Amino acid sequence: MLILNKAAGVFSKPSKGKIYEYLRSSNFHPGKAFLHKVVLGIETSCDDTAAAVVDETGNVLGEAIHSQTEVHLKTGGIIPPVAQQLHRENIQRIVQEALSASRVPPSELSAVATTTMPGLALSLGVGLSFSLQLVGQLRKPFIPIHHMEAHALTIRLTNEVEFPFLVLLISGGHCLLALVRGVADFLLLGKSLDIAPGDMLDKVARRLSLTKHPECAAMSGGKAIEHLAKQGNRLRFDLTPPMHRAKNCDFSFTGLQHAVNKIITQKEKEEGVEQGQVLASAADIAAAVQHTTACHLAKRTHRALLFCQQRGLLPSSNTALVVSGGVASNFYIRKALELVTNATQCALLCPPPRLCTDNGVMVAWNGIERLRAGVGILHDTEGVRYEPKCPLGVDISKEVGEAAIKVPQLKMKI
Repeated sequence: MLILNKAAGVFSKPSKGKIYEYLRSSNFHPGKAFLHKVVLGIETSCDDTAAAVVDETGNVLGEAIHSQTEVHLKTGGIIPPVAQQLHRENIQRIVQEALSASRVPPSELSAVATTTMPGLALSLGVGLSFSLQLVGQLRKPFIPIHHMEAHALTIRLTNEVEFPFLVLLISGGHCLLALVRGVADFLLLGKSLDIAPGDMLDKVARRLSLTKHPECAAMSGGKAIEHLAKQGNRLRFDLTPPMHRAKNCDFSFTGLQHAVNKIITQKEKEEGVEQGQVLASAADIAAAVQHTTACHLAKRTHRALLFCQQRGLLPSSNTALVVSGGVASNFYIRKALELVTNATQCALLCPPPRLCTDNGVMVAWNGIERLRAGVGILHDTEGVRYEPKCPLGVDISKEVGEAAIKVPQLKMKI
């Protein structure tokens, strides 16, 4: 019997009857047999239920996604049991839609790849349970996927990028800098010591009550901040970038969030506005926090590039900085990082915005990469577990800090 973890008892596995019914109800009419590798990817690490079918040439044959954003906006944040239930209600339909769109019979899949780490425990459990039933019925290999590895390697689906390269992964749940030396071969240079930038921006958006702003009502917190910041004057508020004296590549966003909360409280008093109403100065606050976040991310990334270049960890030519994760879709932050890559003679590469946020394509592609490398392919799934917390690669952040590299000051004119 599969043991998921201590909380396994809260998960209800799909019955074998349901899986059989699902496979029988899938009507496929492929034009020809698939002679190359084809992987089904399943993603349920947080609040999006996603699936995709991708082949080894990078063709996305079919994909589907169910977003829970609208539900979580109403509740003021992601509630894990709610996310779990929505995954349960939608995962079978989403997988079937992706397979149907691909016109690939399940019997011709090379493997099933599923995010098993890190993420919300209740969400990961749904995807893993469904996937293990599916590979059991199809008798296909199973490939457990690290969520951040999938984000890091997505760029190799959309661009010709050779190893090694530097990656900055920024999202609502993660923030890290890593040197990517190969599939499943990462050196961790720095990470957030508290919360992730996307989480911080979401919390600021909630504190600003941006769901009540007529232009931002249907937007996620980060998108609302980016949209409103275009109308604001960042110079109205003086925010100090976090950890500006620390000569390492780690990040911190809790202090910035507290500083912004103090400004909001003060402006509510000055404007005579009750908490829960939109401030007249909301756009200026959004612009200031976005700029400070961009500067913090840019400086740590600049140091990471210099460290790798000085240690000969990156090639002297065709050096690439890859930026991925949900926050990578913020174009203001991209422009700040472009100033860094221009100063260090690197190329800035970002997946298309739709592939920066969580999706099934990145998981399927990670499965393709692992199949080609012959790494992490399981034919026996007994004992497979999900891991809500799971570091990426080998941590050399202490060594980076000890190098104490001074970063030249760049004019952040964005």
